[in-house]
Order: sequence, then C-alpha cells, then structure tokens
Amino acid sequence: MLRTMVSFGYRIVRTTDLRLLWKIAYNFGYKGIRSVQHFKKRLKKGETFPPFLYISITNSCNLRCQGCWVDVDKPQSMISFEDMNRLINNAKSYGNSFFGILGGEPFLHPDLMRILKEHPDCYFQIFTNGHAITDKVASELRKLGNATPLISIEGTEAVSDVRRGRKGVLNRTVAGIEASIRNRLITGVASSVCQSNFNDLVKESWINYLIDKGVHYAWFHTYRPVGPVANSQLALNPQQGLELRKFIIEMRNRKPIGIIDAYYDDKGEALCPAATGISHHISPFGDIEPCPVIQFANESIRDNQGNLFETMTKSPLLNDFRQTAAKATQGCIVLERPDLLKEIVERNGAKDTTLRKMAMSELIKMRSRPSQYNPGNEIPEENWIYRFAKKHWFFGFGAYS
Repeated sequence: MLRTMVSFGYRIVRTTDLRLLWKIAYNFGYKGIRSVQHFKKRLKKGETFPPFLYISITNSCNLRCQGCWVDVDKPQSMISFEDMNRLINNAKSYGNSFFGILGGEPFLHPDLMRILKEHPDCYFQIFTNGHAITDKVASELRKLGNATPLISIEGTEAVSDVRRGRKGVLNRTVAGIEASIRNRLITGVASSVCQSNFNDLVKESWINYLIDKGVHYAWFHTYRPVGPVANSQLALNPQQGLELRKFIIEMRNRKPIGIIDAYYDDKGEALCPAATGISHHISPFGDIEPCPVIQFANESIRDNQGNLFETMTKSPLLNDFRQTAAKATQGCIVLERPDLLKEIVERNGAKDTTLRKMAMSELIKMRSRPSQYNPGNEIPEENWIYRFAKKHWFFGFGAYS
C-alpha cells in the first residue's frame, strides 16, 4: 500500500506543475478541510450550509445521453457571470472554497474561463465530456491553475455511442483527455457504471488504461434511472453494486491513481451527500435543489438579495428533505423511496424546476429499487489515507444517528 501511494505521488509530481499542485493542495485540500470544520460548527447551531456546492451552469450540451435528466434539447439557459460571481463570493464569506461545475456541458458557457479567473482563491472541478478541451483550452486552464477537468467516459466506443447518443464520442473524449495531460493538468475520468459498461469498466485493465493515459484520478458513479427516458434496465443490481465497491477498495490499495466514490463512509456504511447536508445543487436557472437528480425547488440563488447562506439555512424544503431522507435510508431516497420524495415535494409545495415540466409525472412512474445501502455487507476502507479523510471530512455528520 505504501509503495502504491509513493508511486502515485511520484506520478503526479512528474506529470503536472508544482503551481497546480499547490493550488489543489491549498485551495481544495487545506481550505476544503477548513470548510468542513466550519460546516461541523454550524451543524451544532442548527445551521446547514454545505461546504461543497455543485452548480449546473448551463443546460446546453452537444450530446444526448441515456438517462440524462437535464433538458439539453430545450432552449439554452445559463447562470450569468454576475449571479455566479455573487454566489461564489457569498459562499466564500462562509468558508467555502470548492465548487463542482456541471451542465449540460460546462464548456458551452461563454463565461466559464472568466468565472475561474475571477476566483483564483477557489478550486473548481469541471464535469465535462471533454469534447471542447483543445490544447488552447487546456493551456488556458493551466495558466489559471485552479480547475481540474473531470472527463466522462461511459465505456467502449460502441457503448459510448449508444449511451451518449452520438457517433465518434469516445475518440473526441480521449482527445480531450490527451490535451489535458499534454498541458499537465490534474485530470480525472468519471464513469457512470451501468449494465452496458460494467464488464468493461469494473476490471483492472480499465484502471491500467487510465494510468497509461496519464489520468490522475477516477470517479465511479452508479447509474441512476431518472429523467424523461430513465432506461431503468441499465441500473445495477445489488450484487453488482457490491462488486463495484470491492473493486474500488482493491484498486485503491494496488494502483497509483486516485479513486473517488462519494457514497460510503470510512466504515463502508452508505451515505447520501445531500441527506448529510455536505452538498446541494444549483440548477442552470438558479434553483436550489437537494441534489442534481431531484429537480424540485422553492428557493433561488437570487432570493434574499443573493444571500445564499441565509436562503439555504432557512429552506424548509432542504431541511425536510435531509430529515426525511436520513430517517428512511442511508442510501438514495430517489431510488429506494420515490414515494417519500413525492410526499416531500407535495408537503412543501415545491415547483418543478425543469423546462419539460414533467418531473412529477416522472417521479410517480418510478418504482423502488436498490441503491448503495446494503446493510450487513459493509466493506470498510482499507487504505489509511482514504479512511482518515472520510472519517474526519466526509461521513454521516450525525445525520443517521
């Protein structure tokens, strides 16, 4: 294990810039830890303001992925530079420094680089299909130094074309990865693991491929059948979920690459980041939602003169969601208890935040299915670094007590 971590550290130092390493170590590492400490102190006062915010800055995308819940085929909407600037500044005043940037496709937002440049004291993770990352774009990201591209790959060339709804998707995505690596960016690859790509991605040769490409970290999500075309047949069964968890634990110990999963604590017990309050989501329209797949809201980033802290800490909807979800399951309430989510929405009179205005009918059609919560089959973290980080900065925060 020690040899693996040393090899990982050497690989990062050799393939990126010290300035970029300093940015991620300080803006994301040190300040992120500090942000979680502020979060813990606020919880004791009954105030829940997430230390990590995920923001979908536009609904536009050049792909048409299976199971996508974003209205990418509707007229373009985006959060303005002014609203983003006010949002980030307000969050920074309460100790936040890390922001996940989602879409649609974030690089279709004309002010993305301007937003990054405006906040050199923050760190941004950009969830992208990589198609817009040319050497010019990657070079600009390197100069800014405060962002990491997290580039999505959904399987082999044939699987990618089907999952992403376009031809030649994988080659263009790999070109974006290669441009990022050439320009020495700290680069990640995200994969939504489902039935059609499980055998391609949940194996050692896939991790080896990423390492050979120069990728620094991988993030494994599990497919969530939501949205107008949910494709429920792609969802993993409980045994596959367990196999994925075992695979991640094993690869962390053996391979010189970071591997992220956001749904388990240090003891291997399931958690939901939205239920614990460690993260919430902001839509391309500025709506404040529990998480990206729950497209209902009552509050906006423009409420209370843009005071995001006041709006989120006083939100009856978010508070009700956190309490109800935590009492029902340590997994995903969207998957396990869509009936309870419907009750939360109706109880709070939450509005549909989609352009298609079909979120409630889609919710009603959902049936209960397994999520990451699998009592009696917990697999604790073995790698001491991951175990320590999760125990102190990414666990249940008393939500399930």
